[in-house]
Amino acid sequence: MDAFYASVEQRDNPSLKGRPVAVGGSERRGVVCSASYEARKFGVRSAQPGFKAKQLCNDIVFVKPDFNKYRKASDIIRSIFYEYTDLVEPLSLDEAYLDITENKMGISSALMIAEEIRQKIFQQTDLTASAGVSYNKFLAKTASDINKPNGIKVITEEEAQDFLAGLKVGKFYGVGKKTADKMERMGIFTGADLRKLDKLSLSKRFGKSGMYYYEIVRGVDHRKVNPSSRRKSIGIERTFDTDIHQPTVILEKLNLLLDKLWNTLEKKDTYGRTITLKLRYKDFTTLTRSKSTKGFIKEKEDGRNIVSDLFHNMLPLEQTVRLLGLSVGNLNNEEPSIYRQLEIPFDG
Repeated sequence: MDAFYASVEQRDNPSLKGRPVAVGGSERRGVVCSASYEARKFGVRSAQPGFKAKQLCNDIVFVKPDFNKYRKASDIIRSIFYEYTDLVEPLSLDEAYLDITENKMGISSALMIAEEIRQKIFQQTDLTASAGVSYNKFLAKTASDINKPNGIKVITEEEAQDFLAGLKVGKFYGVGKKTADKMERMGIFTGADLRKLDKLSLSKRFGKSGMYYYEIVRGVDHRKVNPSSRRKSIGIERTFDTDIHQPTVILEKLNLLLDKLWNTLEKKDTYGRTITLKLRYKDFTTLTRSKSTKGFIKEKEDGRNIVSDLFHNMLPLEQTVRLLGLSVGNLNNEEPSIYRQLEIPFDG
């Protein structure tokens, strides 16, 4: 989907259409979750501090996220996917892989299916989607970003090598900004540059990821579309309007977060063996501490004790705190992943 959360807000509030919109954050606090294309023209991006977005675009409108609304739209979109195939692997509320090798409609053209899906999404939700079509997941994902918004890109086996050779390394799915910067400092700017390095050289420079880079730059990706992909954790975060610093206050806030998190776990009848505490200082330095147990943590008081121990292991604090987060991992009945947990803070 194209700027999904922001597009939903613009659809539902006519006064936002054509205006730069940021979902999440504020001009003082928090982090942008989604930015409309009008905002992106000014350099506003997701995961960007709200104050930075305001600096880049003085006219930006901040909107609080409404995940119930986004999930409703996502359910409609996903139902369209299942009209064509049961091999749907969701990545998030607004994105999924589809294997349509053998599809329910009996349509032989992948391009035709992608266009039909995009048309139905627009007809039923008044939202636009972009699609990438190729013979493996990596190329399809990479292609989906090429002609955004409201576009489509097909990469055939015959075209793949030339396409990848000319692609900037920062455009490769799985190559983050820091890695792209590192590659460019090494003189690796495009797929053609990356392809010059052998397996050993890539492993020495990038560790375990080196083998992944070696394969994807050659268009190799053997992963199957997995409709039963699992959630690995369930979490909750909060960014505070004003930084907090007293340990007793911070522990109180953690207990409130734990109560909300435990309500979610109990509703899903889901428990885990690992609890992770996340703390972010005012300068955005982030600390995490985790504790795992042999058995599943089913009692909230046990979870509360673990959170208290994790927090006290972080003391003394070096700065005031802007964000706290808790998550539970190593789940018992890991359910099919309906959406991927957003590790992005919003104003509380």
